[in-house]
Amino acid sequence: MQKLTFYSTNRQSPEVYFSQALFQGQAPDRGLYMPGTIPVFQSGELRTLVDGTYPEIASYVLWKYLEGVFSKNELDRHCAAAYPFDVPLERIDGCTYVLRLDQGPTASFKDFAARLMARFMGALRPSTDRKLVVLTATSGDTGSAIAHAFFKVPGIDVVVLFPPDEVSTRQRKQMTTLGENITALGIDGKFDDCQALVKQAFSDPELDSIELSSANSINIGRLLPQIVYYVYASIRLGLQPLVFAIPSGNFGNTMGALLAKRMEVPIQKLLVATNANDEVPVYLSTATYRKIVPSRNCISNAMNVGHPSNFARVVDFYGGWMDETGTIRRPPNLEAMRHDVWTDSIGDEETRRAIRNVWQKHRLMLEPHGAVGWAGLERYRKNTGYSGIAVLVETAHPAKFPEEIGRLLGLSPEVPESLSEVETKMENVIPLPADYGQFRQFLSRRFAR
Repeated sequence: MQKLTFYSTNRQSPEVYFSQALFQGQAPDRGLYMPGTIPVFQSGELRTLVDGTYPEIASYVLWKYLEGVFSKNELDRHCAAAYPFDVPLERIDGCTYVLRLDQGPTASFKDFAARLMARFMGALRPSTDRKLVVLTATSGDTGSAIAHAFFKVPGIDVVVLFPPDEVSTRQRKQMTTLGENITALGIDGKFDDCQALVKQAFSDPELDSIELSSANSINIGRLLPQIVYYVYASIRLGLQPLVFAIPSGNFGNTMGALLAKRMEVPIQKLLVATNANDEVPVYLSTATYRKIVPSRNCISNAMNVGHPSNFARVVDFYGGWMDETGTIRRPPNLEAMRHDVWTDSIGDEETRRAIRNVWQKHRLMLEPHGAVGWAGLERYRKNTGYSGIAVLVETAHPAKFPEEIGRLLGLSPEVPESLSEVETKMENVIPLPADYGQFRQFLSRRFAR
């Protein structure tokens, strides 16, 4: 019997259990699902995990939310199968660590949530001859992680929407060379256009004959695994109070960290660094939220988000209400939000400077997203005088951005096998305008029964 229920941030739909929230993706009222209860670690509980592996810690944390959805043995098996790779926590200097979330099969942190979500969907999907169609919009790494996680999963087709002009060559090829049950749509627009098409499809009664779900970070199955990074790093560093520097675009990683903090993981502060898409830093500074339309194109392309979906969850977390259009219907407790979260915007030139400086000083090769986080951390230290332990969440492998790294450092990053194998494969991309009518027509022709 599933124990925990999940509610919509719009509060207009009934609460549901995890399995229903997982397959719905977005709630019927267009809100995002949040756990009705946030479990709390008891005093000394996390110390029992000091010798745990990443899969063991993941299973322990997620059992707090998924008891009754799976048996503990089933959850152990899912986590072990999802995470057969290392999760390095590298010390850079006396007070800075880098949590390397780039060791999975697509060399991106998106592997962590995508691989577990695919296993959850495969295990919980009822036996039926009707296919599930998973829609996902991407500005870079999400699409490749979802495509690889769901590749050849029986009974599930995946449609990835991406803006071709805003992804790197390797990011694109990881989405467009698989075939089988993976379809790549090159949308003539921005990431926000892709995301808007996906959201509109979920609320379209003309597509009721197609069983749709989402693998974007709006899905609760993507959110919960993101709690684990912060628990894992905290345990590895002796459960001392930590500052985490998080490069953020759609704010899923940030929301995972906030949930971990509420669970009594010793997180002192979250440093949330965006690129030039600064709608959230501006909001925390001015209490005025304005979407950026169109989103600004930056070299940290996976963060080119003018209206982050998960910020509705952040607003809800602090007692407010942001609807699906980005309108704040009820303001959150901004004082509490500012207490927990420090945020700033990092431009491309500062991002490039961070890549060069960190390589010269530490021989640490950062890619653009990690460099945004590093620059944000340096700015925080300078502005506040903080000199304690901080962990940078590095979200992608430098080899995904060889052109930018080559221009800045004069060398090519070592390419992991997971990236090099796509170089010679044939691509298959279906171009579409950012027009919902044509997107609906595509879905109907391809999947309607």
